[in-house]
Amino acid sequence: MLVEVAELLGIAIVATVAVWKGSDILESAAQNLSSHYGLPPVVQGAVVVAIGSSFPELVSVILSTAPPPLGAGEFDLGVSAVVGSATFNLLVIPAASGIFSDEVSASRDIVYKEAQFYMVAVSAVVIMFALAVIYYPVPDDRLVGTVTRPLAVIPVLLYCVYVFTQYQDTTDFDAPEPDDMNVPKQWGLMALSLAIIAVAVEGLVHSAVGFGDLFETPSFLWGLTVIAAGTSLPDTLVSVRAARDGRGETSLANVLGSNIFDLLVAVPVGVLLVGAVPINFGVAVPLMGFLTVATVIVFGFLRTDLKLSTMESYVLLLIYVGFIVWMALETFDVLAFIPGA
Repeated sequence: MLVEVAELLGIAIVATVAVWKGSDILESAAQNLSSHYGLPPVVQGAVVVAIGSSFPELVSVILSTAPPPLGAGEFDLGVSAVVGSATFNLLVIPAASGIFSDEVSASRDIVYKEAQFYMVAVSAVVIMFALAVIYYPVPDDRLVGTVTRPLAVIPVLLYCVYVFTQYQDTTDFDAPEPDDMNVPKQWGLMALSLAIIAVAVEGLVHSAVGFGDLFETPSFLWGLTVIAAGTSLPDTLVSVRAARDGRGETSLANVLGSNIFDLLVAVPVGVLLVGAVPINFGVAVPLMGFLTVATVIVFGFLRTDLKLSTMESYVLLLIYVGFIVWMALETFDVLAFIPGA
């Protein structure tokens, strides 16, 4: 058993490093192309770079939801990876940024637009799951419903509204003259990075499913940790570097923009590809409930003097540790707060 654990752990570590390198190339190419085509900075950070940094989560949902042999055929695994990644992004990334840069500065745009729209995104996903249980219940199980394509379109449309608001804020932007960069090379690097990330995330999904089979536990609980941490570490390094360079707003905007994309686009994509997937509301509600509480705490910290202090950063890190302990206790049946876990 130790050999199997070591093998799965090795795959997860190698895959995480590959995701890191692929995401680094992707974000760099996306930012260069955005500058070349004259996109406003806010669109670059909250949309283009955020989507680039969220591509690993998008691939994890696709590979988790797709039926074998292409994927694991487990929508819950993909959702847990996104929720786990969102939790990691929301708690660990600002915490690490605050600890390594003394404090992280925010702005009213971050607090009143990005953070509040993120709260709306969390609510939209919960509503989508609730509608699935109410209107498309699975027989003989009152907590399981079927998420259909029409329901999955709702959060995607909400993301379109988010992009529209970003566009409206930048209508007066005067784009500089495009530079003479090697555009085909940048597109080539982007294509290469997407391929690297896709292969690496498949390794993370394989590890999560393997750990679930090995310990006879639901694989979605490993998605909350193994896949989530592996796909979120690149964002951590980027955000910490931005915070240390005094660009705290960029760091926070990337976190919130990535989470908004994960919830409103990455989760529904799995449904749109497959057509219909079951969702256990008893599992989804506790996880989304924790994410909601964490969102409110972060919002409160950011609203205080529009900055995240070192002490508040340690509090966020402690909350995440508590989340991991809770998941571990659920995994090994010490707790049974999550039905069916």
